[in-house]
Amino acid sequence: MGRRILFLGPQGSGKGTQASRLSALLGVPHISSGDMLRQAVAEGTDLGKRAEAIMAAGDLVPDDLVVAMVAERLGKEDARCGFLLDGFPRTQAQARALDEAVHGDAVDTVVLLEVPHEELMDRLLKRAEEQGRRDDTPEAISRRLELYREETAPLADYYPQHGVTLATIDGFGTIDEVFVRIAMALAGDA
Repeated sequence: MGRRILFLGPQGSGKGTQASRLSALLGVPHISSGDMLRQAVAEGTDLGKRAEAIMAAGDLVPDDLVVAMVAERLGKEDARCGFLLDGFPRTQAQARALDEAVHGDAVDTVVLLEVPHEELMDRLLKRAEEQGRRDDTPEAISRRLELYREETAPLADYYPQHGVTLATIDGFGTIDEVFVRIAMALAGDA
């Protein structure tokens, strides 16, 4: 079993971008919970059909369904040599449920991208403008960042208490600068 890495960081920290780059470098799948939900729906799997009905009603997909979907994905052949998780788990309850679903520790390393709040706001407002997301108001973005601080940030304490390596990375800088920091931190941990 290769590296099992979870990317943590608030929206706008560059998790998806960095996880995709590291995935290509390591030759392991980048598993995004959002992408996975969309793929399961497109493939018409049993889990995808259940998730589609819930999303069509405008509701959040419940933890047990997402945990089952992630566990199923982690059981595929291409993930046996390692993987990068992005966007899940987002809470300690989800982390515990995922560990139980895979009968052990789902991840062995957490990469935490830290970016100053003002920079996150600038990045997210710029992204909203570029992508025409009218619902991404400063208030909505601030609320999502607050939810991250309340629900997801505690995973940076939870995982090390359970024997998982934590690599805290300064996520401020160019994409290349941040990627070099990640690669160096992981190489030092190898």
